Amino acid sequence: MKALPNLTGLRFILAFLVVIFHIPHFCENRGFPFFNKFDYQNNYNLLYGILLSYTFFSNIFALCNPGGIIEILWSIGIEEQFYVLIAPLILLLPFKYITRFLLFFTVVYFALYFSESVTFMKEYNMLFFYFSFSGICSIVTLNKNINLQNFRYLIFVLFILYFTTSIFQNSLNSIFYHLFSTVLFGLTISSFAEKPIRILENKVLTYLGNISYGIYMYHAIMMQFVGFLFLKLTVIDKIPSYVSILIFNFLVLSSTIIIAHLSYQYFESYFLNLKKKLIK
Repeated sequence: MKALPNLTGLRFILAFLVVIFHIPHFCENRGFPFFNKFDYQNNYNLLYGILLSYTFFSNIFALCNPGGIIEILWSIGIEEQFYVLIAPLILLLPFKYITRFLLFFTVVYFALYFSESVTFMKEYNMLFFYFSFSGICSIVTLNKNINLQNFRYLIFVLFILYFTTSIFQNSLNSIFYHLFSTVLFGLTISSFAEKPIRILENKVLTYLGNISYGIYMYHAIMMQFVGFLFLKLTVIDKIPSYVSILIFNFLVLSSTIIIAHLSYQYFESYFLNLKKKLIK
């Protein structure tokens, strides 16, 4: 099956953002200099917000905080739980009923998630409605039932505003914030997949997208490794804080990419090839 345009490159960008969002939290917990330590205003305009985001000054707090290298696995867990639950049901359904089923599941699950009677879903961050609604968007856009090209720039603007400002988070309560996020993410991914964008389709970004799973999985390990080196070599006592921050980020990102490349070539590729054979 032919890969959808842009999404492979987008996978790397999103994995990259996860890494640079996690590094400041790790450094803070270990007593290393980190970007959040600088004073800056949070009532910035959009351009200033974008500048802060692309210079690593933005913050995202993890929903679950077990610590160490397993901290990032909460998102992998809910993704796998969703597929284990939904994939067999979709396999049994005729194709024409899949969209209706996903819509029904999304609405009912969303209501249960925010109800007071079912608390474990929220407690364990089982955000399945994000996946199911994105599935709906994928089906209707791939079947050309809805053309998002006319709304593409509006969707992109909202997406940028979402990640560079606190407008929606501050203006909406938890229920409407998640509802807005669910719809926005589904529409954004679907609009990206409709028409190739040259910068997202170049070979380097595509390959980095192919190894993005490894980037996500291994970056927490490499943060521990680089942090260990910093402690043993007493780096933070020998160089200015801003130099320490730049070196730490560079070492984590570069070593993570190298390990992800090796994992993809000599470990993950076996299972990917096996998957292709099973599909045939």
